[in-house]
Amino acid sequence: MLKIKKLLKNKWVNIVIKVTLSLVLLLILFYGSIYYGMWGEVPSIKSLETLKQSQATEVLDTNNDLIGKFYVFDRQSITYKDFPEHLIKALISTEDIRFYDHDGVDNKSLARVFFKTILLSNDASGGGSTITLQLAKNLFGRKDLGFLSIVVNKIMESIVATRIEKVYSKEEILTLYLNTVPFPDNTYGIESASKKFFNTHTKDLSISQAATLIGSLKANTYYNPRVNPERALARRNVVIRQMEKYGHLNADDALIISKVPLVLEYRSYDPNQGLAPYFRAEIKRQLDTILQLDEFRKPNGDTYNIFHDGLKIYTTLDNTLQKYAETAMTKHMTALQKQYEKAYGNNAPWLKNKDAYKAAKIRLIAYKKLKEEGLTEIEIEAELNKKRDVELFSWNKTEIKQLSTLDSLEHYLKFLNAGMISLDPTSGAIKAYVGGIDYRFFQYDHVSQSKRQVGSTFKPIVYTAALENGIKPCTYFPIKSITYTDVENWTPTNAGGNYDNDLNYSLEYALSNSINTIAVKVLYETGIPEVINQAKLMGINSNIEAVPSIALGSSNLSVLELAKAYTSFVNESTPSTPVFITKIEDKDGNLIASFDDLNPKKQTEKAFSDTTRQVMLEFMKATVNSGTSQRLRSQYNFTNDLAGKTGTTQDNKDGWFVAIMPNLVTITWVGNDNQQIGFSNTSIGQGANSALPIFANYLEQLNQDSKYASLVSAKFETPSNEVLESLICEPSKKDGFFERLFGNKKDTKEFNEEKPKRGIFSWFRKRKND
Repeated sequence: MLKIKKLLKNKWVNIVIKVTLSLVLLLILFYGSIYYGMWGEVPSIKSLETLKQSQATEVLDTNNDLIGKFYVFDRQSITYKDFPEHLIKALISTEDIRFYDHDGVDNKSLARVFFKTILLSNDASGGGSTITLQLAKNLFGRKDLGFLSIVVNKIMESIVATRIEKVYSKEEILTLYLNTVPFPDNTYGIESASKKFFNTHTKDLSISQAATLIGSLKANTYYNPRVNPERALARRNVVIRQMEKYGHLNADDALIISKVPLVLEYRSYDPNQGLAPYFRAEIKRQLDTILQLDEFRKPNGDTYNIFHDGLKIYTTLDNTLQKYAETAMTKHMTALQKQYEKAYGNNAPWLKNKDAYKAAKIRLIAYKKLKEEGLTEIEIEAELNKKRDVELFSWNKTEIKQLSTLDSLEHYLKFLNAGMISLDPTSGAIKAYVGGIDYRFFQYDHVSQSKRQVGSTFKPIVYTAALENGIKPCTYFPIKSITYTDVENWTPTNAGGNYDNDLNYSLEYALSNSINTIAVKVLYETGIPEVINQAKLMGINSNIEAVPSIALGSSNLSVLELAKAYTSFVNESTPSTPVFITKIEDKDGNLIASFDDLNPKKQTEKAFSDTTRQVMLEFMKATVNSGTSQRLRSQYNFTNDLAGKTGTTQDNKDGWFVAIMPNLVTITWVGNDNQQIGFSNTSIGQGANSALPIFANYLEQLNQDSKYASLVSAKFETPSNEVLESLICEPSKKDGFFERLFGNKKDTKEFNEEKPKRGIFSWFRKRKND
């Protein structure tokens, strides 16, 4: 006791004691300042009880398979029962072996780290962080507090970790952790990572797959299995050894698993990549409108946020049909692009100094901006010729090149684009949707947004109106060319120059062989107002100008709109409204909206009679069997029940094909985004060559998939005896002697009718049918 008193009287001992006590007090005050929020709010136990985490909204196909997500952080939450046992064992063996023994902060591990790592410089001692500490960091992030950041944040995390342990069970902590932890490629949560890297649900992960994902947590860029597969494989095997070390795997199993190759089935859910990006973009556009409506808000009146609220969007799309559609488009467009460029050669309109190139240049945003700044043409040209690294689209592969703005313009002006939709004509359910050739580089949607001239695909509407207005299927019209003096002497022409003055064709032959001169005569005989009204009844809402050229497809319509009109031919004469979304649920599975809430009331009024429907189907079957679409039989050898119509527009700028099956309507379009540029010749640009093969590639895949056997083997309805009898006539006939001598009275009546006085049709004079 005397020694202690004497020691305390020692000057230096007193200094050490005072300094130590001061440091302890300072540390207590420092800890207290953090605890009580002087460095920023520390989540309370109450706030931890109501944790809200941003969750990705999932877009699901008709089979509830994931096709995409909307997110800030790519996260999908699942429950503890969805975690396979080996996943939990891999996590605890690698990240926190004493997880079940500590209260959020593992003091033994911290002591080990302090003595071995700091004092003995032994890097093999491991880390002192626990799963709960990591969860605290994942949930609330770290603040930038200057040079004290690491210390303050670590203390904050330890406080939060102990509070988390008081609020949640160990199972709940593991669930929170695995739903929020960051994996490679900006992916949050084990379910999102499982789907992205292995295209499987968490509950179905193998030991090797689970170990790979858990291994990436140490450094999710360095051990990214997509970018660094060798490092990821080595790290996976470290996890396997840890599981063996702690008794979760026997030595034999560990050895076998460590020899399993790392095989990914990577699926990107990035909005610009992956399956059906154009469809997902359209879904987002619709959600932006739907979720603003009062009836679809949260119970408290707030608007749902698709990037945070973890909604489930159930759609009509069929994942498999979508894959087939995208594959069909890619296969054909790759080959067609080569044909297209070869046909133009050195005369391509997209090359510098060509009219189309010059016109496109002055439409550039960069050009307009420089012009506004007062630069001369020479100065603008110099600026636009400055080179930089640019990622370029190519059908072979994307590549980065040193190019100027004008180089990029020339590169992209040459590309053909495409649109395709496939839908159930009865329900309107969209089964496949291809809005363009690559969403990363061409984000303009050619199904819903783009409107192009539809060419001869409008003719079935003209013929439908004709039948509805009393013209009989076996009515004959002369093929001879007529000049319409009241529309700038417009003279419709036919491909091949067939204008035999004595030859007349039936409606079926004229439509199936897409004869322009007769289509215009049928229009006049029926009446332009009647044809426009027929189009409206079939669901077309775009403006259709009351001019004779509509018979040849001068109207601008979208692929989606045209598809709606054609559904009426296999939906009891009633057009089906295209359906994208069937229902929307919140993250807990509560219904927000259903199909009946989201879609217009189904049209019940027939657009035309059942007799007309049956006749028109026979006409369009003939198009496939012996008309402009006959290559489906002769070249592709399809035996399916098919009807269809090709379409080609002025100067071969648009190629179309409409395919009708009993339970599926498909439309394909091909053309250049720049409407000044068409195909160099009709043989390449006609719809039968530019658009039809996409459908053919698509149907080929459907025919080979037994899952769709009933779809592709479906049969059209049998026409009534009345319809069959009305079609009994020769496809053509010659005028008799007296008709040749005195003229065709019907012709005289037909072309003396009052016609609109328009002056915009001179450009149609060279129009060729498909």
